[in-house]
Amino acid sequence: MSKARFLVAVALCAALTIATSASSVPVRAQKGIVASQSEIASRIGADVIKDGGTAVDAAVATAFALAVTHPTAGNIGGGGFIVYRPATGDAVTYDFREKAPAKASPTMWLENGQYSAERHHNSHLAVGVPGTVAGLHLAWKEQGKLPWKRLVDPAVALARDGFVVSDNLARSLKNVQRTMQKYPASVAAFTKSGVPYEAGETLKQPDLARTLERIATQGPAGFYEGETAALVEKEMLAHGGLITREDMKNYSAVRRAPVKGTYRGYEIIAMPPPSSGGVALLQMLGMLEKRDVGSLGVNSAAKIHLFAEVMRRAFRDRAEYLGDPDFVHVPVAPLLEPKYLEKSMSTFDPARATPSTALPPADMPPHESSETTQFSVIDGQGNAISVTYTLNGLWGNGVTVAGAGFLLNNEMDDFTSKVGVRNGYGLLQGESNAVAPHKRPLSSMTPTIVLKDGQPFLVTGSPGGPTIINTVLLVITNVIDFHMSVTQAVDTPRFHHQWQPDVINHEPFFTSADTVALLEKQGHTLRLRRLYQNSPEAEGGTWGDAESILIDPKTKMRLGAHDLRSPDSAAVGW
Repeated sequence: MSKARFLVAVALCAALTIATSASSVPVRAQKGIVASQSEIASRIGADVIKDGGTAVDAAVATAFALAVTHPTAGNIGGGGFIVYRPATGDAVTYDFREKAPAKASPTMWLENGQYSAERHHNSHLAVGVPGTVAGLHLAWKEQGKLPWKRLVDPAVALARDGFVVSDNLARSLKNVQRTMQKYPASVAAFTKSGVPYEAGETLKQPDLARTLERIATQGPAGFYEGETAALVEKEMLAHGGLITREDMKNYSAVRRAPVKGTYRGYEIIAMPPPSSGGVALLQMLGMLEKRDVGSLGVNSAAKIHLFAEVMRRAFRDRAEYLGDPDFVHVPVAPLLEPKYLEKSMSTFDPARATPSTALPPADMPPHESSETTQFSVIDGQGNAISVTYTLNGLWGNGVTVAGAGFLLNNEMDDFTSKVGVRNGYGLLQGESNAVAPHKRPLSSMTPTIVLKDGQPFLVTGSPGGPTIINTVLLVITNVIDFHMSVTQAVDTPRFHHQWQPDVINHEPFFTSADTVALLEKQGHTLRLRRLYQNSPEAEGGTWGDAESILIDPKTKMRLGAHDLRSPDSAAVGW
């Protein structure tokens, strides 16, 4: 092991030891709680609840604050999903996933007749029409209480007056400098004339403050029309992008019915397509339902083997069937049928891994009879909301809209570039997720709410690309099957299988060396998660940020767990 790898391993070992000891006591609150990747944003959200706002009000304020304090993924230039379950009444979801611009086509990523990963992942052609502002406004319009401007103003002040840069943000800003160097607006927004910010210094974002002020006073029109839309179009024209002012004006968020299922008497409420997360999560829980998971032991060989086999089968279906339901038929109900899930597990061998290439093609009826941040909120009335939104990669493209101060996404990466070609996260995807004008790309985001006896019990979700789905699966089963506290469920080391590549990726120290040896004898290949994507030097990284809240069924106490993998995260309640 190189010295660099040794030091990374030692640091992570110490961090996980601290996490284990610190995870026994969640943040407790009687009236409301917000858990996010930024303490500043969580406090802003909690203050909204104190002022009489709903969980949706608090979520809107938290989301806009994250766009200032957590620029790696918090955003107004990206998109995402909301799952909302009122204390009384039916659950609803809001889809504000980015859309392909009107000029998008299957040939847009070709260069000299050949597919270009650079054009697909890292250019202005990778940018989808942003949805965050429209999605937050739609949820607020239907479920909010406090004035819109009251919810956006704290973010305006943060951007205008600045906030203190944390150690974690300072490191992230330094790491992204190489990516941002070719974009003068990004250098201007996130450095001191090319010099990275240090921890303890104040980061002010005046261009972003003006953009947020337009949103605060004009609502979505302050973003999708007028000056902001003109600046986005100018940025696109200058760098070969496709988004126009007309694309911006025509964007709309969508209210959708959630996908629902049950697991051991709990009701699971999750996001429907174009998120693949809800369907895949319910499939995996359905495959596990008849098995005594709790008797297997936390991260035992038997448990890891079973979960890896369940994960590979769900991700196989994800690749074949899921996409934007406004463009392709997505057989949600058949995919969740118990008989279908039982058939999927008929090839499961408790003693041997099933090679992904050996899984038979899915046998489905043709009709029914797709970097990120997560935050969770529960208010005093028991209204619960889980929000996951993203720029895709950390810092998106590294592209800041000149004069507008916000980063753009690279979500077009999530469309199938070509059947058989992997995306930025190594996922193989099918024709159902092929690019088309105005289409939303498939997502792995999995905001989820779990009910017990008809009342909100657990609110969770995570960032992490395709690992999101399995992170949420592990948190839920840690609580239900292994009776962990919410903090223990969040802090337990994670593992991930996504069908292709045929590998179990895992965090450091997720199980014993003896268990790893047993899994390898069963035919599994295990790989330690890399600390930095595409970095051969530094291994041993963690993933996800499962900001979660559990309501104690007896005391009704709100118990918040901030994920210690994210140094700036916090659960704040009152």
